[in-house]
Amino acid sequence: METAERHALIRQYADGYGLVMDALDGITAAEWDATEAPGEWSPRQVAHHLADSEMTSAVRIRRVLAEDAPLLMNYDQDEYAARLHYERPPEASLQAFRWARESTAQIIALLTEADWQRSGIHSESGIYSVEHWLRTYVEHAAMHADQIRRARAAGK
Repeated sequence: METAERHALIRQYADGYGLVMDALDGITAAEWDATEAPGEWSPRQVAHHLADSEMTSAVRIRRVLAEDAPLLMNYDQDEYAARLHYERPPEASLQAFRWARESTAQIIALLTEADWQRSGIHSESGIYSVEHWLRTYVEHAAMHADQIRRARAAGK
């Protein structure tokens, strides 16, 4: 990956929290629990998922950078949603998402060329490089911001 592309992806990653907050701007009490279709997540559930996912991703990238070829375990996001009380207020989860992302963005902005060559082993997908991690989490926030907008529109 070229340096300019890395810098653009790092900026997009750092902007992920803002994308989600823009999607939530002006949300009503009813819209927090609206879904675009049966079986889809509401903005409230997405907020909790983003926190859980971001905290997991923050640990993953730290392990890849600090350990040699660590084994990175998958987690079942549906079990997290079912067992971690995703009906609770979303504010703390949004802050967890924010600060996990911000602290991680600071780290990835400082990576050396040697750091970019590091990787771990994901329990389901195999080799898990720093670049793969970054591309995954750049897309993740944007995808869920879009999901929040669709759910809010469907709930009106």
